[in-house]
Amino acid sequence: MGLIDYLKTQFLEIIQWEDDSRDTISFRFPDLDKEIKNGAQLIVRESQTAQFVYLGQFGDTFAPGKYSLTTDNIPILSTLKGWKYGLHSPFKADVYFVNTRLFTGNKWGTANPIMLRDADFGIVRARAYGTFDFHVTDVKVFLKEVAGTDDHFRVDEFSDTMRSRIVSVFTDALASAKVPVLDVAARYGELGAALLPLINPAVTTKYGIEISSFIVENVSVPPEVEQAIDKRSSMAAVGNLNDFVKYQMAQSIGKGGGEAGGIAGTAAGLGAGLAMGQQLVAALNTTSTTPTGGPAGAPPPVPGAELLGVADLTKVLGVSEADVIATLEKGDLKGKKIGATWRVTKSALDEFLKS
Repeated sequence: MGLIDYLKTQFLEIIQWEDDSRDTISFRFPDLDKEIKNGAQLIVRESQTAQFVYLGQFGDTFAPGKYSLTTDNIPILSTLKGWKYGLHSPFKADVYFVNTRLFTGNKWGTANPIMLRDADFGIVRARAYGTFDFHVTDVKVFLKEVAGTDDHFRVDEFSDTMRSRIVSVFTDALASAKVPVLDVAARYGELGAALLPLINPAVTTKYGIEISSFIVENVSVPPEVEQAIDKRSSMAAVGNLNDFVKYQMAQSIGKGGGEAGGIAGTAAGLGAGLAMGQQLVAALNTTSTTPTGGPAGAPPPVPGAELLGVADLTKVLGVSEADVIATLEKGDLKGKKIGATWRVTKSALDEFLKS
C-alpha cells in the first residue's frame, strides 16, 4: 500500500446515514477514530438533520442536502477549533444524524392515579392512557435533554425516557384546563385536541419535540365515582319521578293477567294501586294532611263534587279508566250508569275504599 492509499484510509471522505430501521431517532456516525478530510462530502437526506459536536460543544447544523465541508460552510466549528488561517487540515468531530420524520402510535399511560379537583365530585383519583405522535423540532435541545451521547437512540428508549414526562405534562395541562370528570369520560377526542396547545409549549421548550397528535383512549375513575356517575345518569333518564312511578304502576296493573284473569284481578290491582298512591302522596307532597271528614289515609276527594265521574275516579285511585269501568260493571264499586256515563257518590267510594 502506497502512502497516498494509506492516508485515504485514515480520513473520512463521505459522511452519510442510510436509515432503514424505521425506529431510530438519532444516530452518531461511526468515525472509527478517523478524521474528517478537508473537502469531505456530507450527505443529509430528507427527514434528517446533521449536527456536528466538537469537544462536547454544539457546532454547525445541516438541513437536507449535499455539502462540501470547508471553512466556508462550517463557520461555527471553525470558530470552536480556532483555525487562524482557514481549514487546511483534517479535523475530528462527532456527527449526529437526527431523524425528523413523524413517529406515530407511541403509548403513554399513568403508572399511578393522578389527583384531579372536580367541581361535581371533589378530589378524584383518575387513571388515563392513550397514544401520541411526535417529531423532533429542535435538534440541539433533543440531543442535550433526551438522547444525550447515545450513539443509537431508538423509539423504545424514547418511550421509556419520556413516558413519565409526558404524563406529568398531561396532568398539569388537565389540571389547568379544569375539565370536569364527566366530560373527560365522554369526550376523549375533543380532550386530546384541546390539551395539545397546553402540552406542546412545555415539551418543545424542554425536550425539543412537538406532539402533532395526542389521543386519550381511556380515563378510569374509582368504582365509587363510577357508581355516582351511573346514578346521576339514571336520574337524568327518569326525568319527572312522579310521572315515572305512575307509569310503572299502570304497567304492573296492566300485566296482572290475561283477558279472563284481568277483570278478576282488577279489584286487587286497584287496592294495590291505592296503597301505593297513598304512600306516594305522603312522600311527594310538600305537606301531608288528612282531608276533613274523610277517613285517615284516604285519598283527597275532588273539591266541590258529591258525584264523581270516571275521570275523577282515575285521578283519585291512580288507575286507568278501563280498570275503573271494569270494577263498576262487576259491582265491586257501586255506581249508577246514566246512558253511557257512570256516576259514583262519595259515600260509595268511601265504602269501596274501606272494603
